[in-house]
Amino acid sequence: MRVRHKTRDALSRDFAKRVREARDKAGLTQWEAAERMGIATEVYGRMERGLLLPSLPTLLRLCGALKVDANALLGFSSKQAPAWLERPMAMDNERPALRRLVRTARQLRPRQLHALSTVANAMRPTEEAGDGRDSSSTTG
Repeated sequence: MRVRHKTRDALSRDFAKRVREARDKAGLTQWEAAERMGIATEVYGRMERGLLLPSLPTLLRLCGALKVDANALLGFSSKQAPAWLERPMAMDNERPALRRLVRTARQLRPRQLHALSTVANAMRPTEEAGDGRDSSSTTG
C-alpha cells in the first residue's frame, strides 16, 4: 500500500507542476481556469497544490480550459516515462504466481500484511542438516 501512496504522491506533485505551467502559459488566473471548468476555485487550487487528482471528466474539462493535451499534463508527451510511473521493483522475470502474491500483499492493511508475513515465515524450510528437509518432519 505504501508503494501505491508513493506513486500517487509523485503523480500528484508532477501533475500539479504541469497544470500550473499550463495555466501560466495560457495567461489565466486560478479563478479564470476554475470558472472555465465550472468548478470551485478552491478545488482548482487543491489540484495545483498537488492535494487533489481530478476525475477523468474533470481532467477533460481542465484540458479544454487550458487548451492542453492530457498526455502533456500527465507527463506522457516526452520520450522518457514520467518519474511517477517508475516501478520501484522490477518483477518482469518472476513467476506469475509470485507477481499476483506481491500485488495482493501491496493492497493489505498493516495487520493483514503482518499476518501474511508470519504465515510465510512459518512455511519456510529450515536448513539444519543440509538435506533440504523441514526440521519439523524429523523424528527424535
